[in-house]
Amino acid sequence: MPELPEVETVCRGLAPHLEGRRLVRVEQRRPNLRTPFPPRFCERLTGRVVTSVRRRAKYILMHLDDGGVLIAHLGMSGRMIIAPERPDAFDKHDHVVFETDAGTIVTFNDARRFGLMDLTVADALGDHPMLRNLGPEPLGNEFSGPDLARRLAGKITPIKAALLDQSIVAGLGNIYVSEALYRSGILPTRTAASLTAGEVDRLAVAVREVLERAIAAGGSSLRDYRQASGELGYFQHQFAVYDREGEGCPDCDCDRARTGGVQRIVQSGRSTFFCAARQR
Repeated sequence: MPELPEVETVCRGLAPHLEGRRLVRVEQRRPNLRTPFPPRFCERLTGRVVTSVRRRAKYILMHLDDGGVLIAHLGMSGRMIIAPERPDAFDKHDHVVFETDAGTIVTFNDARRFGLMDLTVADALGDHPMLRNLGPEPLGNEFSGPDLARRLAGKITPIKAALLDQSIVAGLGNIYVSEALYRSGILPTRTAASLTAGEVDRLAVAVREVLERAIAAGGSSLRDYRQASGELGYFQHQFAVYDREGEGCPDCDCDRARTGGVQRIVQSGRSTFFCAARQR
Protein backbone atom coordinates (compact mmCIF):
# COMPACT_ATOMS: atom_id res chain seq x y z
CA MET A 1 0.00 0.00 0.00
CA PRO A 2 1.39 3.45 -0.86
CA GLU A 3 2.76 5.16 2.24
CA LEU A 4 3.40 8.81 3.05
CA PRO A 5 6.32 9.35 0.61
CA GLU A 6 4.39 7.82 -2.28
CA VAL A 7 1.29 9.92 -1.57
CA GLU A 8 3.38 13.06 -1.16
CA THR A 9 5.07 12.35 -4.48
CA VAL A 10 1.70 11.91 -6.20
CA CYS A 11 0.42 15.19 -4.72
CA ARG A 12 3.49 17.03 -5.95
CA GLY A 13 3.01 15.50 -9.38
CA LEU A 14 -0.66 16.49 -9.55
CA ALA A 15 -0.28 20.06 -8.30
CA PRO A 16 1.18 21.65 -11.46
CA HIS A 17 -1.61 20.14 -13.57
CA LEU A 18 -4.56 20.80 -11.25
CA GLU A 19 -3.89 23.87 -9.13
CA GLY A 20 -5.63 26.90 -10.61
CA ARG A 21 -7.40 24.76 -13.22
CA ARG A 22 -11.15 24.34 -13.60
CA LEU A 23 -12.64 20.85 -13.74
CA VAL A 24 -14.76 21.05 -16.89
CA ARG A 25 -15.73 17.39 -16.90
CA VAL A 26 -15.74 14.69 -14.23
CA GLU A 27 -16.69 11.09 -15.02
CA GLN A 28 -17.49 8.39 -12.49
CA ARG A 29 -17.17 5.07 -14.32
CA ARG A 30 -18.49 2.75 -11.59
CA PRO A 31 -20.80 3.18 -8.58
CA ASN A 32 -18.22 2.52 -5.89
CA LEU A 33 -14.63 1.84 -4.94
CA ARG A 34 -13.94 0.56 -1.43
CA THR A 35 -16.97 2.62 -0.42
CA PRO A 36 -19.75 4.20 -2.51
CA PHE A 37 -19.08 7.57 -4.08
CA PRO A 38 -20.84 10.48 -2.33
CA PRO A 39 -24.16 11.65 -3.81
CA ARG A 40 -23.94 13.86 -6.89
CA PHE A 41 -20.18 13.31 -6.94
CA CYS A 42 -19.54 14.45 -10.52
CA GLU A 43 -22.06 17.30 -10.36
CA ARG A 44 -20.48 18.75 -7.23
CA LEU A 45 -17.00 18.73 -8.80
CA THR A 46 -17.77 19.88 -12.32
CA GLY A 47 -17.05 23.57 -12.82
CA ARG A 48 -14.98 23.90 -9.66
CA VAL A 49 -11.44 25.32 -9.62
CA VAL A 50 -8.81 23.31 -7.76
CA THR A 51 -7.08 25.79 -5.46
CA SER A 52 -4.53 23.41 -3.93
CA VAL A 53 -3.47 19.77 -3.80
CA ARG A 54 -2.19 18.72 -0.39
CA ARG A 55 -1.53 15.58 1.63
CA ARG A 56 -2.72 14.61 5.11
CA ALA A 57 -1.25 11.30 6.32
CA LYS A 58 -1.87 8.94 3.37
CA TYR A 59 -4.77 10.98 1.94
CA ILE A 60 -4.77 13.31 -1.06
CA LEU A 61 -6.75 16.51 -0.41
CA MET A 62 -7.91 18.60 -3.38
CA HIS A 63 -9.23 21.94 -2.13
CA LEU A 64 -11.83 23.65 -4.34
CA ASP A 65 -12.85 27.26 -4.88
CA ASP A 66 -16.26 26.77 -3.25
CA GLY A 67 -14.75 25.56 0.03
CA GLY A 68 -15.20 21.90 -0.81
CA VAL A 69 -12.47 19.30 -0.46
CA LEU A 70 -12.09 16.07 -2.41
CA ILE A 71 -10.49 13.39 -0.21
CA ALA A 72 -8.82 10.54 -2.10
CA HIS A 73 -7.02 7.44 -0.86
CA LEU A 74 -5.01 5.30 -3.26
CA GLY A 75 -5.71 2.03 -1.46
CA MET A 76 -3.35 -0.78 -2.45
CA SER A 77 -3.11 -0.29 -6.21
CA GLY A 78 -4.57 3.14 -6.95
CA ARG A 79 -2.76 5.45 -9.38
CA MET A 80 -3.35 8.99 -10.60
CA ILE A 81 -2.40 9.06 -14.27
CA ILE A 82 -1.85 12.37 -16.07
CA ALA A 83 -2.32 12.67 -19.84
CA PRO A 84 -2.14 15.79 -22.03
CA GLU A 85 -5.38 14.89 -23.81
CA ARG A 86 -8.30 12.50 -23.69
CA PRO A 87 -7.37 8.96 -24.80
CA ASP A 88 -9.24 7.11 -27.51
CA ALA A 89 -10.35 4.50 -24.95
CA PHE A 90 -10.10 4.05 -21.19
CA ASP A 91 -8.80 1.01 -19.34
CA LYS A 92 -11.34 -1.14 -17.49
CA HIS A 93 -9.71 -0.08 -14.22
CA ASP A 94 -9.99 3.66 -14.97
CA HIS A 95 -12.70 4.51 -12.46
CA VAL A 96 -12.71 8.33 -12.22
CA VAL A 97 -11.71 10.81 -14.92
CA PHE A 98 -11.03 14.52 -14.33
CA GLU A 99 -10.69 16.86 -17.30
CA THR A 100 -9.37 20.39 -16.77
CA ASP A 101 -9.91 23.55 -18.77
CA ALA A 102 -6.38 23.10 -20.15
CA GLY A 103 -7.40 19.78 -21.67
CA THR A 104 -5.35 17.74 -19.20
CA ILE A 105 -6.83 14.38 -18.22
CA VAL A 106 -6.24 12.99 -14.72
CA THR A 107 -7.45 9.41 -14.35
CA PHE A 108 -7.79 7.42 -11.15
CA ASN A 109 -6.92 3.82 -12.00
CA ASP A 110 -7.37 1.17 -9.32
CA ALA A 111 -7.28 -2.50 -10.28
CA ARG A 112 -8.08 -3.80 -6.78
CA ARG A 113 -10.60 -1.07 -5.94
CA PHE A 114 -9.35 -0.56 -2.37
CA GLY A 115 -9.07 3.17 -2.96
CA LEU A 116 -11.79 5.63 -2.05
CA MET A 117 -13.02 9.17 -2.70
CA ASP A 118 -15.21 11.40 -0.57
CA LEU A 119 -16.30 15.03 -0.49
CA THR A 120 -16.40 17.37 2.48
CA VAL A 121 -15.92 21.07 3.20
CA ALA A 122 -12.71 22.68 4.41
CA ASP A 123 -14.28 23.92 7.66
CA ALA A 124 -15.20 20.33 8.60
CA LEU A 125 -12.05 18.64 7.35
CA GLY A 126 -10.61 18.06 10.80
CA ASP A 127 -13.81 16.34 11.91
CA HIS A 128 -14.01 13.98 8.96
CA PRO A 129 -14.11 10.33 10.17
CA MET A 130 -10.99 9.46 8.17
CA LEU A 131 -8.97 12.41 9.48
CA ARG A 132 -10.16 13.41 12.94
CA ASN A 133 -8.08 10.92 14.95
CA LEU A 134 -4.80 11.38 13.09
CA GLY A 135 -1.64 12.29 14.94
CA PRO A 136 0.88 14.93 13.86
CA GLU A 137 2.52 14.96 10.46
CA PRO A 138 6.04 13.50 10.80
CA LEU A 139 7.39 16.16 8.43
CA GLY A 140 5.62 19.01 10.23
CA ASN A 141 6.97 21.38 12.85
CA GLU A 142 4.76 19.85 15.53
CA PHE A 143 6.55 16.48 15.29
CA SER A 144 9.50 16.24 17.66
CA GLY A 145 11.21 13.90 20.08
CA PRO A 146 9.47 15.33 23.18
CA ASP A 147 6.05 15.22 21.50
CA LEU A 148 6.63 11.63 20.34
CA ALA A 149 7.80 10.66 23.84
CA ARG A 150 4.60 12.07 25.29
CA ARG A 151 2.49 10.04 22.86
CA LEU A 152 4.43 6.85 23.57
CA ALA A 153 4.41 7.21 27.37
CA GLY A 154 2.91 4.23 29.14
CA LYS A 155 2.34 2.20 25.98
CA ILE A 156 3.33 -1.45 26.38
CA THR A 157 2.84 -2.30 22.72
CA PRO A 158 5.97 -2.94 20.62
CA ILE A 159 7.44 0.28 19.25
CA LYS A 160 6.87 -1.01 15.69
CA ALA A 161 3.12 -1.31 16.35
CA ALA A 162 3.00 2.04 18.15
CA LEU A 163 4.52 3.86 15.17
CA LEU A 164 1.98 2.27 12.85
CA ASP A 165 -0.81 3.69 15.02
CA GLN A 166 -2.03 6.66 12.98
CA SER A 167 -3.16 8.49 16.11
CA ILE A 168 0.47 8.63 17.28
CA VAL A 169 2.09 9.63 13.99
CA ALA A 170 0.15 10.23 10.79
CA GLY A 171 1.12 8.50 7.58
CA LEU A 172 3.79 6.05 8.69
CA GLY A 173 3.57 2.56 7.19
CA ASN A 174 5.34 -0.75 7.43
CA ILE A 175 8.28 -0.02 5.14
CA TYR A 176 9.38 3.29 6.62
CA VAL A 177 8.87 2.25 10.23
CA SER A 178 11.28 -0.66 9.72
CA GLU A 179 13.79 1.68 8.09
CA ALA A 180 13.49 4.36 10.79
CA LEU A 181 13.88 1.86 13.63
CA TYR A 182 16.99 0.50 11.95
CA ARG A 183 18.53 3.94 11.47
CA SER A 184 17.82 4.89 15.08
CA GLY A 185 19.23 1.59 16.40
CA ILE A 186 16.02 0.54 18.16
CA LEU A 187 14.81 -3.06 18.21
CA PRO A 188 11.24 -3.27 16.83
CA THR A 189 10.12 -5.62 19.62
CA ARG A 190 10.94 -3.13 22.40
CA THR A 191 7.89 -1.80 24.20
CA ALA A 192 7.19 1.82 23.35
CA ALA A 193 7.32 2.85 27.01
CA SER A 194 10.82 1.38 27.43
CA LEU A 195 12.48 3.92 25.12
CA THR A 196 14.61 6.58 26.77
CA ALA A 197 14.28 10.26 25.92
CA GLY A 198 17.49 10.06 23.90
CA GLU A 199 16.26 7.07 21.93
CA VAL A 200 12.98 8.79 21.11
CA ASP A 201 14.87 11.87 19.96
CA ARG A 202 16.98 9.69 17.63
CA LEU A 203 13.86 7.95 16.39
CA ALA A 204 12.07 11.21 15.56
CA VAL A 205 15.09 12.39 13.58
CA ALA A 206 15.34 9.04 11.78
CA VAL A 207 11.64 9.09 10.84
CA ARG A 208 11.98 12.51 9.27
CA GLU A 209 15.23 11.64 7.47
CA VAL A 210 13.90 8.38 6.02
CA LEU A 211 10.73 10.04 4.75
CA GLU A 212 12.60 12.97 3.21
CA ARG A 213 15.01 10.63 1.42
CA ALA A 214 12.13 8.50 0.15
CA ILE A 215 10.28 11.54 -1.20
CA ALA A 216 13.44 12.72 -2.93
CA ALA A 217 13.67 9.29 -4.59
CA GLY A 218 10.03 9.42 -5.71
CA GLY A 219 8.83 6.83 -3.20
CA SER A 220 9.23 3.06 -3.33
CA SER A 221 7.86 0.93 -6.17
CA LEU A 222 7.28 -2.62 -4.95
CA ARG A 223 4.22 -3.69 -6.94
CA ASP A 224 1.65 -1.29 -8.31
CA TYR A 225 2.89 2.12 -7.24
CA ARG A 226 3.73 4.70 -9.91
CA GLN A 227 4.29 8.43 -9.63
CA ALA A 228 1.69 10.71 -11.19
CA SER A 229 4.07 11.05 -14.13
CA GLY A 230 3.90 7.29 -14.65
CA GLU A 231 7.49 6.79 -13.50
CA LEU A 232 8.57 4.31 -10.85
CA GLY A 233 9.84 5.40 -7.46
CA TYR A 234 13.39 4.33 -6.60
CA PHE A 235 13.76 4.39 -2.82
CA GLN A 236 13.54 0.57 -2.68
CA HIS A 237 17.14 0.58 -3.93
CA GLN A 238 18.14 2.44 -0.75
CA PHE A 239 16.43 0.10 1.74
CA ALA A 240 18.76 -0.70 4.62
CA VAL A 241 16.74 -3.63 5.98
CA TYR A 242 13.26 -3.80 4.46
CA ASP A 243 12.84 -6.90 2.27
CA ARG A 244 16.53 -7.77 2.73
CA GLU A 245 16.22 -10.87 4.92
CA GLY A 246 19.51 -12.77 5.17
CA GLU A 247 21.57 -10.04 3.56
CA GLY A 248 24.39 -8.30 5.33
CA CYS A 249 23.69 -5.18 7.36
CA PRO A 250 24.81 -2.20 5.25
CA ASP A 251 25.97 0.02 8.09
CA CYS A 252 27.67 -2.18 10.66
CA ASP A 253 30.25 -4.96 10.82
CA CYS A 254 27.94 -7.56 12.34
CA ASP A 255 28.99 -11.17 11.86
CA ARG A 256 26.56 -12.29 9.18
CA ALA A 257 27.49 -15.94 9.68
CA ARG A 258 26.65 -15.67 13.37
CA THR A 259 23.64 -13.36 13.34
CA GLY A 260 22.15 -14.27 9.95
CA GLY A 261 22.38 -10.68 8.78
CA VAL A 262 19.10 -8.84 8.36
CA GLN A 263 16.33 -10.79 10.08
CA ARG A 264 12.60 -10.95 9.45
CA ILE A 265 9.85 -11.49 12.01
CA VAL A 266 6.08 -11.10 11.81
CA GLN A 267 4.37 -8.54 14.05
CA SER A 268 0.59 -8.17 13.89
CA GLY A 269 0.56 -9.97 10.57
CA ARG A 270 3.16 -7.65 9.00
CA SER A 271 6.79 -8.36 8.14
CA THR A 272 9.40 -6.54 10.21
CA PHE A 273 13.06 -6.42 9.12
CA PHE A 274 15.92 -5.54 11.47
CA CYS A 275 19.57 -6.08 12.37
CA ALA A 276 19.87 -7.76 15.80
CA ALA A 277 23.49 -6.62 16.16
CA ARG A 278 22.78 -2.94 15.47
CA GLN A 279 19.32 -2.53 17.02
CA ARG A 280 18.87 -2.81 20.79
